[in-house]
Amino acid sequence: MKNLLLLLIKMYWRMIHPSKRRKCIFRTSCSKHVYEKTAEEGFISGLKALKYRFKNCRSGAGIIEHPTGEIYIILPNRRILNEPEISERFIKNKNQ
Repeated sequence: MKNLLLLLIKMYWRMIHPSKRRKCIFRTSCSKHVYEKTAEEGFISGLKALKYRFKNCRSGAGIIEHPTGEIYIILPNRRILNEPEISERFIKNKNQ
């Protein structure tokens, strides 16, 4: 099953051009994160990562700029991401 999930992710990467993919709010893309989790920790861990990312990499996240200038994103599950975890495009857009 692990190899099947890894194969599906590789097919996604080959078949869907990066410009056509949905933009991820996380610094490490959802597909890359799930691929790494699956390869390193196994199928169940990969499925858990997929479920978490699918639920939280959707609309409903809120961007907050702290008075110190740091940027945070609050995910739909109420988890707070700090700058090292946030996609660089959100940080660049916020600073412009």
